[in-house]
Amino acid sequence: MTDPHPQTAAQLASPSYRLAALDQDFLLSEALRGVRFQLEYEKVESALKAWGVRSTIVVFGSARVGVDGQGRHAHWYDEARKFGKLASERGGAIKGEVGQPRDNVIATGGGPGIMQAANQGAFEAGAPSIGFNITLPHEQFPNPWSTPELTFQFHYFAMRKMHLAMRANALVVFPGGFGTLDELFEILTLRQTGKAPEIPIVLFDRSYWEGVINFDVLIEHGMVKPDDMRLFSYADDAEAVWEALLAAGLKPHESIDKPALPHTKVRANREA
Repeated sequence: MTDPHPQTAAQLASPSYRLAALDQDFLLSEALRGVRFQLEYEKVESALKAWGVRSTIVVFGSARVGVDGQGRHAHWYDEARKFGKLASERGGAIKGEVGQPRDNVIATGGGPGIMQAANQGAFEAGAPSIGFNITLPHEQFPNPWSTPELTFQFHYFAMRKMHLAMRANALVVFPGGFGTLDELFEILTLRQTGKAPEIPIVLFDRSYWEGVINFDVLIEHGMVKPDDMRLFSYADDAEAVWEALLAAGLKPHESIDKPALPHTKVRANREA
């Protein structure tokens, strides 16, 4: 349409005249942080529902572990890949067409290392898998094995953690550093306080975890109860992980009943 008033160029060029939904400066403003939280939630939720993802098995672990890594790195990578494959084959992720309900779909943080290994195993089984990636100051890319339509990018750690937790039927934690510890204790706290369903939690490589965390000291000083040690178990190979999950109540091809509104801890922090 021809502008009936040629002298309105300044008005048309003003940011205030942009459609709100197309105004990136407005959408990225401090005032719209709550809306951005909602957008990150809804975009992922819609995609997972469209694919019929009813439940997941979440695999955490270090991004620094490589297939040809030093020390036990290569072993950890190989076992994470094996677990992603066997859990996908036995758990219900390979089921019907896109959109039909499927359970125990492998879900990771979407990056390299252990995350890549678990996604790779699912791919080798012919199953879909999820990658919940996060933007970081140092450029990060998704690994090549997660299903493209189920590979997401988050700005907010809080929303990423919510999506990792809310469909989880089980949690498997391979060796890792600060990020892995953060994610492990997030879920342990939710379980300890009754804010999350009673999902199985398995720590891979007992010697690693007992060397990193002295749970007995926490008990000795009264920081946790001895019964809290029942929140998790250990396993030292992929097959043992699967057996531990079954022993702790995982039901292949089924989803654990979860509350309509997931009770996850959402940290506001200072994420812009």
